Amino acid sequence: MGQLSNKTVAVLSDNGFEESELTSPVSRLKEEGATVHIISSKPGKIKGMKGDHEWGAEVQVDKVVAEANADDYHGLVIPGGVLNPDSVRKNIDALRFVKEFFEAGKPVAAICHGPQVLISAQVVEGRTLTSVQNIRIDLVNAGANWVDEEVVVDQGLVTSRTPADLPAFNDKLVEELAEGVHEGQHA
Repeated sequence: MGQLSNKTVAVLSDNGFEESELTSPVSRLKEEGATVHIISSKPGKIKGMKGDHEWGAEVQVDKVVAEANADDYHGLVIPGGVLNPDSVRKNIDALRFVKEFFEAGKPVAAICHGPQVLISAQVVEGRTLTSVQNIRIDLVNAGANWVDEEVVVDQGLVTSRTPADLPAFNDKLVEELAEGVHEGQHA
């Protein structure tokens, strides 16, 4: 029985997620006893990437984002990769879903290119976060305070840069989910 045994967590992703940025947090959440649902734009399976050029593992989708509601979850994880966030941030239902977590003060975690989804959901203004260097200027232009650190926590919002940061990212994700709702998280 882990410290998250009473928690259900959504992982929002489409094809092209960085494999380790989805599988590592999911594995850690399950080790801590959480129930994890993969939420995507389409039913079936989504395919990951290993690095920039090699397709990786497929993951079964549990629910389509158009039918998902943040009320059913205690937190949200947005993996990176180059293709995945670019696809997710174009989906109106996905952006609604992300905003619901911020409005409810629930923990949200995004790694690598994942914060691009947060930019499109318009929830980064005034927040301190990190990401892969490539999207730093996008976050700054959206009103975020970008810092180059392994993991950054801002009122329940957990962000990290790359797969190398996954141990710290996973630790903070578990910590924030265990704490629950953060009043300062409200968008």
